[in-house]
Amino acid sequence: MSAPEAPSSSSSLVGEPVPQKIIIFDDVSLAFEENRVLEGVSFHLEHGETKVMLGVAGTGKTLLLKLALGLLKPDSGRIYVLGHDVTAMREQELFDLRRQIGMVFQESALFDSLTVKENVAYRLIEEGTPAAEVEVRVREALRFVELERTIDMFPAELSGGMRRRVAIARAIITHPEVLLYDSPTAGLDPITSTTIIELVVKQRDVYHTSALLVTHRLQDAFIMASHYFDQQTNRMRPIEPGEHIEANTSFIILREGKVIFDGTAEELAHSRDEYIREYIS
Repeated sequence: MSAPEAPSSSSSLVGEPVPQKIIIFDDVSLAFEENRVLEGVSFHLEHGETKVMLGVAGTGKTLLLKLALGLLKPDSGRIYVLGHDVTAMREQELFDLRRQIGMVFQESALFDSLTVKENVAYRLIEEGTPAAEVEVRVREALRFVELERTIDMFPAELSGGMRRRVAIARAIITHPEVLLYDSPTAGLDPITSTTIIELVVKQRDVYHTSALLVTHRLQDAFIMASHYFDQQTNRMRPIEPGEHIEANTSFIILREGKVIFDGTAEELAHSRDEYIREYIS
């Protein structure tokens, strides 16, 4: 990929701003002792785009999310998030940047001792948001994931799919610039998985939030590429032949810590790479 674009001086956070792209990985490598887990990884995420990261277990997909959050530092290469070089930022600066990022963990990571309302409102309460505003925004976020009725329940009273939806509500309540999804459908049945992906598509198409989504399920990727959220019916539906609707979704495939594909669904479907053809079949 081309080198990061020239930095701007308008940012209040320390780091080199690269405003044209939401996330840039530029020749990133990472090893744990003698085990090289990422090697020369380069890609970028556009504004409003969802990039689906595919690959077998152990290829480094979740590590990319941790690197984007600044939870890990690469051995080499640069990572820019929302215009800032996270590889050069101190922890306090990273803390401020993370306020603009929503994270949906694979296992939901809800606090069992807190109600749904308290879980969803957690970051707002930490930031000292007035109680009346917290109430409005929690209900808005839960309404988005169609779980407003659970507001006073505890996580133990919810199904696995409902907990995952509450986790999405918690991630979007601050209206983040970018969302990071770590296998949001893992361990769920097909019907519930489709419900979760519908919410991801809804967030993409209604709010145009940029996102990185890690998944092991090719079904998730294919739904993302072939469907859009119809705001008239308030439901996800397939893009019909001849419709001029673009599902703003692209794909990365990782193999042994390297990016072996970065492109659109059409390019993926027509790839002649033997490994990729076998993987998507």
